[in-house]
Amino acid sequence: MRFDIVIIGGGLAGLSLAAALRRTTLSVALVEGRAPLSPVGWDARVYAISPSNVRFLDDIGIWPHLDRQRMEPVRAMEIFGDAGGRLEFSAYASGVSELAWIMESSLMHGELWETAKRQGNLTLFCPARPQALRMEDQAACLLLDDGRSIEANLVVAADGADSWTRSAAGIEVNFSPYGQHGVVANFATERPHRGTAFQWFREDGILAWLPLPGNRISMVWSTPEEHGRELAALDAEALCQRVAAAGDDTLGRLELLTPAAGFPLRLMRAPRMVLPRLALIGDAAHAIHPLSGHGINLGYQDAQELAALLCAKPGHIDCGDYVLLRRYERARKEEIVTLQAVTDGLQHLFLPASGFLSGVRNAGLNLTNRLPVVKDALVRYALAS
Repeated sequence: MRFDIVIIGGGLAGLSLAAALRRTTLSVALVEGRAPLSPVGWDARVYAISPSNVRFLDDIGIWPHLDRQRMEPVRAMEIFGDAGGRLEFSAYASGVSELAWIMESSLMHGELWETAKRQGNLTLFCPARPQALRMEDQAACLLLDDGRSIEANLVVAADGADSWTRSAAGIEVNFSPYGQHGVVANFATERPHRGTAFQWFREDGILAWLPLPGNRISMVWSTPEEHGRELAALDAEALCQRVAAAGDDTLGRLELLTPAAGFPLRLMRAPRMVLPRLALIGDAAHAIHPLSGHGINLGYQDAQELAALLCAKPGHIDCGDYVLLRRYERARKEEIVTLQAVTDGLQHLFLPASGFLSGVRNAGLNLTNRLPVVKDALVRYALAS
């Protein structure tokens, strides 16, 4: 079987790329091991989607079909240092309707999958897993575990941070473990959050509360591994008390909605995002600390940029042309490198340290909070990312 493009990985980035190519004459295949499952109750994995990526989801036909009862706009954000520092952002003060939208991963995943199943120029191979990849001058050849063979002008690796496709193509990446776990859980709150996201830089890590519809929040606590394992092992009542106290009881008493789960945090840098007939997108191309909430936003921007390039290319240019793909890599490099540097730097800046460094970083938060021009510039950058 021959296609113009084969996407390996049916996660959010891979499916959004497929949807972004739906109006083209390009033939697209997508290889995925299993269809997404809808969780019972609330999904513990949530994302903060920036306004620019809301527009992208709208452009590819996803946004109008998402259940608004399971989404919450962020109207304000409050950030607290570990020694009195404070920084506040307001959508109203910045002249926008919201700073971001908080929604479950499964909400987007399910709608993207349903769209893919209806897409005329897309062939789904699911369940299917790649077995072997061979790059040739005229095409890339992909062998699946069920014996089927696919040829394509371009292979897109969208199969996560531990990408099989990336390894099969010979791209070696650099992983830098943070020695931390990201602990996630959802809670019902005693008091309303009023669309406010909270973040505390603490001695035991970075705690974030993201607003969900109603009196509900999603927690992400980036914390040293031992503390993360301790949190995940707590019973429901003890975890609620610990999380409420860590957030200064800002929203009152908490009630656990989803069990705590933890995952190791690491920075991943890839030396390149493209080779002849290969492009990396999403977590296959980069991984950053979750403190900024930009992980999937970067993945969506990868998909948008690559799709725009493929849609605009002249008909005589091959999808896998290396010169063409280098344009995609150059277009994405600055934002990725910048966010990796900023999030990595902030993570190290707020590690437990001397009283002097603690005073400097908290003074920095307070100073920024008193400079409206700087705050507005930060908001504008976040809205566009």
